[in-house]
Amino acid sequence: MGTVERLERICRYEQSCEFLPHRLKSLALSLPDKQKERVEELRLRVMHPLTVLTLEGELNAAPDGRASLVTAEDLEQMLGAVTEYSRYACIETLRQGFLPLRGGFRLGVCGSAVVRDGEVSNLKDISSLALRIVCEHIGLGSDIAPQLFSADGRFLSTLILSPPGGGKTTLLRDLIRVLSLGDAEHRALRVAVIDERCELAVCCKGRAQMELGNHTDVLSLCPKAVGIPMVLRGMNPQVIAVDEITAEEDIRAMCLAANCGVGLLASIHAASELHQKPLWRELLRARVFRRCIVIRSNGGARSYEAGDLSCSD
Repeated sequence: MGTVERLERICRYEQSCEFLPHRLKSLALSLPDKQKERVEELRLRVMHPLTVLTLEGELNAAPDGRASLVTAEDLEQMLGAVTEYSRYACIETLRQGFLPLRGGFRLGVCGSAVVRDGEVSNLKDISSLALRIVCEHIGLGSDIAPQLFSADGRFLSTLILSPPGGGKTTLLRDLIRVLSLGDAEHRALRVAVIDERCELAVCCKGRAQMELGNHTDVLSLCPKAVGIPMVLRGMNPQVIAVDEITAEEDIRAMCLAANCGVGLLASIHAASELHQKPLWRELLRARVFRRCIVIRSNGGARSYEAGDLSCSD
């Protein structure tokens, strides 16, 4: 990690602390810089110490765990502040267990679910919060994107593979930006993003908090299987991008897009075991994806390998 990236990560960490109640904010900001730059999430649980999540695991935010003990009042105060004391206005995402925040941050929420007609309509008695520090890595996809085109300049549908926490979303986000902007060798493409969990664009009040390029349209909080046909009908995309395909109906929707001549950019929790996933066998046989990017981690450093995706079982 270079000096500039370290400073950016420290800055993002300190920005995230602004969402914490004052007492916990002071403790979180007291972390040494060498720890701040490695933090991916801040975790708040009732009657437990405030912790920070790093690649090495969860660590107490203060040497004395008792000083950083989180109370129910802390959670209510934080949730009230981030919703501007109007939870009802945020109910559509809150009932799904998260809130997109200004600045591109994301807050996971746990508590008691209020279930009506088999669906969660609200969360009450909040018991824990997870403040995710979403970091952009502008330029990450710049060297990879040219490998995703054919010799005649056509974008080849591409699948990103890595274990959980391997950096798929970060790479996917920057590839969207690169494709949308274009470069000297490739024209800009219209990219439609189905951001079902608000992790790619992190839209807050209709505004994308992450940089996705000039020719990108974002459909947030919509199931992929529903959103893909919607953008096909209404937005005339050249590429559709989605994060973490998992369901059979999503795969059928992607096949529909491929049959319409639209390129696909997607990710999956997997690496070499892709062929062992039953839901993906039909997709591989249909040859929807032509290229793949495998992300590997070695001692904290990540490598990115682009190549052809084998479509054999």
